[in-house]
Amino acid sequence: MPQINKARTHKDVPGHSSSWTPLRIALTVFFALDGFVFAGWVVRIPAIKAQTGASASALGLALLGVSAGAVVTMTLTGRLCRRYGNHRVTVVCAVLLSLSVALPPLTHSALALGLVLLLFGAAYGGINVAFNSAAVELVAALRRPVMPSFHAAFSLGGMVGAGLGGLLAGALSPTRHLLLLTAVGLLVTAAAGPTLLRHEPPLPPQRSRPAEGTARRPERRTRALVIVFGVIAGCTAYGEGALADWGALHLEQDLHASAGAAAVGYSCFALAMTAGRLTGTTLLERLGRTRTVVAGGTTAAAGMLLGSLAPSLWAAFLGYAITGLGLANLFPVAVERAGALAGPGGVATASTLGYGGMLLGPPAIGFMADWFTLPAALTSVAVLAAVAAVVGALVGTAARRAAGG
Repeated sequence: MPQINKARTHKDVPGHSSSWTPLRIALTVFFALDGFVFAGWVVRIPAIKAQTGASASALGLALLGVSAGAVVTMTLTGRLCRRYGNHRVTVVCAVLLSLSVALPPLTHSALALGLVLLLFGAAYGGINVAFNSAAVELVAALRRPVMPSFHAAFSLGGMVGAGLGGLLAGALSPTRHLLLLTAVGLLVTAAAGPTLLRHEPPLPPQRSRPAEGTARRPERRTRALVIVFGVIAGCTAYGEGALADWGALHLEQDLHASAGAAAVGYSCFALAMTAGRLTGTTLLERLGRTRTVVAGGTTAAAGMLLGSLAPSLWAAFLGYAITGLGLANLFPVAVERAGALAGPGGVATASTLGYGGMLLGPPAIGFMADWFTLPAALTSVAVLAAVAAVVGALVGTAARRAAGG
C-alpha cells in the first residue's frame, strides 16, 4: 500500500511537470498545426480569387465565411468541451480543419467558396477553443505560466506555413498545395492525437465553495471578469489584424518603401511577437500576470505610435518590432485567465471577443484612413493597447480573488 500511494503521488501531484510532459508536447504540436494550416490557406487566397473569378467585394463576403463559422462555433465549443472533454474535441476539430482546408480550390464561385469557408472557419474556431481550454487546465496543473509557449508554437507554425506556401506557390497549384496541407494535418493528428486521448485532463485546483445564499454574486462577478479579459484579448487581436492587413501598405504608401521592404516591416512585427511569446513564461514568472499585461500594453502603445508616425523606414521597423514584443503575451494571458475563471466557457467567450477584435481591426483602419490618414488610423492600435494596459491593471486583483489565487 505505501508503494502504491508513493507512485500515485509522484504522478498526480499537480506541479509535477515530468508527468505532464507528453501532454504538453502534444498540445504544442496542435497549436503549431493550427497556425501552419491557417497560414498555408491564407497565402493561396490570391490564387483562389483568380480561380473563382470573384471581384474584390465578392471575395470579401466569401471570406466572411471563415469569420462567421469561427464565431458561431466558438460560442458552442465550450459546451462540447464540457460534455465530451477538451482533448476529444481538439482531435475531432483537427481532423475537420485538415479536411476542410482542401475544399476552397475545388470551388468555382464566390458563393461556393463562402459555403466551404463556413466549415473551415467552424473547425478553426472549434480547435482554438478546445486546445486553449486544454492548455488552461495544463497550466493550472503545472503551476507555471506556460501559456505563451503554446501561442509561440502557433506563431512558429504560421511562419513555417506562410514561408512554405510562398515557396510552393510557383510549383504547385492551389489544389495540390492544400491537399498537401490536408495530408500533413491528418498525419500530425494521427501522431499526436492518441497522446491527447490517452491522457485524462488535469483535475482543476480545489476552490473553496461560497457560503449558502452567496453564490449568485461571485458568479456574476466572474462572468463580468471573463468579458473584461475578452476585451483585453480583443484589443490585442485588433492590433494583430490591423498590422497584418495595413502595416505593409503604410510603409509602402507613406514612407515610400519598396514592396520587399514593406514586407520586411510585418516580418519584424511577427518575429518580435514570436520571440516575446517564447520568453513569455520567464517574463510572467518574474512580473506576474497583471504587471505583464500592463507592461505589454504600454510597450505596444509606445511602439505603435513610433511605427505609425515615424518619418523614416528604419524607425517604423523598430516601432513594429516593439509593438510585436508588447502585444505578444496579452492574448495568451487573457485567454488563460478567462479559462481559469470559467473553464471552457470562459475560453470560448474570450476567444470570441478576441477574434471579433481581429475582424474589426482591418475594416476600422480602412474607414479611419479614409476619414483622416492611414498613419492616424494606425494610432488606434496604440490607443487600444493602452486600454488593455489600463483594464489589466484595474482587474488584476479582482481576477486573482475570483480565480482563488
